[in-house]
Amino acid sequence: MRISIFNYGVGNLYSLQAALKREGVEPYLASDIRRASDADALLLPGVGNFSEAARKLPLDEIRDLVRSGKPLLGVCLGLQLFFERSDEGPGRGLCLLPGRVKRLPSIVKVPQIGWNVLKIKHHNGLVAGLPDRSWVYYVHSYYPVTRGPWVIATSEYGLEYPSLIANKNIFGTQFHPEKSGSTGRTILRNFLRLIRK
Repeated sequence: MRISIFNYGVGNLYSLQAALKREGVEPYLASDIRRASDADALLLPGVGNFSEAARKLPLDEIRDLVRSGKPLLGVCLGLQLFFERSDEGPGRGLCLLPGRVKRLPSIVKVPQIGWNVLKIKHHNGLVAGLPDRSWVYYVHSYYPVTRGPWVIATSEYGLEYPSLIANKNIFGTQFHPEKSGSTGRTILRNFLRLIRK
């Protein structure tokens, strides 16, 4: 199986690459969408700024790949880019799902850095084998605002927000599965199992 991690100038590329290698996959980094389109799935990592990332991404080409059925996994900022816009700055995201991205409320320390629990809302192959309230690791200042059956799990930090999304061939985590121990490994394994079908 070929997994392409799209390199658009954001962080956590190599930790994701290492996490996938532990699951028996040889992911490769691609900064050219033509090279990424040859993969069985595309992964959008993300530690960075929404506006800058949206400016660097080939948005139309990624949308075309997703519409053609290519599985897409977004992590942290990668998930936020699924939506239309962000309070972090100007520019449009991929517009794959309805919603926007907002800053965490000022009543909590921002960014959220550390462990938090997942509250499973809908059963989906992405959370197969995971008990409710499993622990995952976060580093983020913004969160997606969206409603629908694609919200598989939420977390709470000053408010309740979507933390795990799955809609057909679109998957996303607001947390970092590559830093989330056994829970993150289970989610990555489930993703790989789903895209093998």
